[in-house]
Amino acid sequence: MKSRSGSKEGQGGGSPSRLIDARIKELGDWRGEALARVRSLIKEACPDVVEEWKWRGVPVWEHGGIICTGETYKAVVKLTFANGASLADPSGLFNSSLEGNMRRAIDIHEEDKINERALKNLIRAAVEYNQTKKKRSPANPQAKLRKNK
Repeated sequence: MKSRSGSKEGQGGGSPSRLIDARIKELGDWRGEALARVRSLIKEACPDVVEEWKWRGVPVWEHGGIICTGETYKAVVKLTFANGASLADPSGLFNSSLEGNMRRAIDIHEEDKINERALKNLIRAAVEYNQTKKKRSPANPQAKLRKNK
């Protein structure tokens, strides 16, 4: 697992991985346990995942682009998949943010049991999507713009 501290919030406060560790400890309840478990599953599904700390305190997991974010609220831990609308979800894990055409989310409540196999499959699908999206996009979109002028 890799960690970058290039994000502004990561600078001065430690590495993103340490900031995520601190968030889990700070929560000190079922939300911290759920976030820690989800983090572990993400690392199992994608050993080369990069952890980031963005948007004033949101854990973000990336591999060739954002896989998902891990937000914590009073009653829910929310995993938001940046390109979730483009991912197959045969197990029906997505249960939130279903109306958009980009993101999809999984809201985990205190008593919820995480379908670990399905979540890891979804994470792998997000990584694969990021890789294919990267291959399809031009290496330098600005160069194309200059040519057309």
